[in-house]
Amino acid sequence: MKINRILIVGLGSIGKRHLRLIRSILPEAQIGVLRHKTVNQVPEFADFVFTGMEEALAFAPQIAVISNPASLHIDSAIPLVQAGVHLLIEKPLSTSVAGVLNLLEECKRNNVILAIGYNLRFSPSLLKFKSLIDDGIIGRVWSVRSEAGQYLPSWRPESDYRHSVSAQSSMGGGVLLELSHELDYLRWIFGDIDWVQAMLSKQGELEIDVEDSAHILMGFTPQKMGEKIVATVDLDFIRQDAVRACNVIGEFGSLTWNGLDGSVKLWKINAEGWQEIYRCLPDRDQMYIGELEDFLSSVWNKTQPRVPGNDGLKVLQIVDAVRYSSQSNAGRTKVAS
Repeated sequence: MKINRILIVGLGSIGKRHLRLIRSILPEAQIGVLRHKTVNQVPEFADFVFTGMEEALAFAPQIAVISNPASLHIDSAIPLVQAGVHLLIEKPLSTSVAGVLNLLEECKRNNVILAIGYNLRFSPSLLKFKSLIDDGIIGRVWSVRSEAGQYLPSWRPESDYRHSVSAQSSMGGGVLLELSHELDYLRWIFGDIDWVQAMLSKQGELEIDVEDSAHILMGFTPQKMGEKIVATVDLDFIRQDAVRACNVIGEFGSLTWNGLDGSVKLWKINAEGWQEIYRCLPDRDQMYIGELEDFLSSVWNKTQPRVPGNDGLKVLQIVDAVRYSSQSNAGRTKVAS
């Protein structure tokens, strides 16, 4: 199938990136943009701009990228799926599991490919980190520590953070959803998550109506040899420095991934320090290009994308369990499966 009509739903910072990169991948395609507000000019790299779903459907897109606020993802996706449009939905798939099963059923009924935009799965350094763990470089995994955070006003200093999606509950903001990349890659590397125990809180003085900190303890479903891996996950919007890292402790040593500098380091038994065994400086455009090319390949070849819709559901099941554990002080909370 030749793809020559593409729709972008939502044109915030991530929508603009998708638009620019799709234009570079498919320079001859016609690209329409669906926006919630009326504009007088067609955005750069686009051919058309629409202000309503009926008008966008009349354009008859073959694929669409949904990059509006997460609270609007399901409502935007359903009419497109029913029209047979293949979808790449930016992370998270939605703000909770409500409506997600119906979306997945509609995709199946209409033979629609659904991919979720967890672009860290296309990071060369994280791929290397996963392959080393899979190959047993540190033997059996005993413990995992994952951390991600950065001061929210510094994310996009050219705009007011208080008006961003990240800062507003009604738009699907909060650190848990914004940094759900960590929940996705941990499940991707170590398997399904069985239970969580968590605390969500507003620790800082940011003018937001969502949590700025999440502290999560999670247990993975036992796999080979009855292993019971436990992970700690710390996410925040309040630290002045920036961090994205994962450290894994195993029987033969420790392995650490630094998502900011693209390094993977190993500490072997009886070593005197860390040994850097891989480094690839992060390139956000390249990760998004990898994600888009994987999605296009799935559509062309009718194969499952690297991050299918069900993986987006799995993350939201974890999110719902984390919220329940924090709100109810329930201790360990079972993750739905």
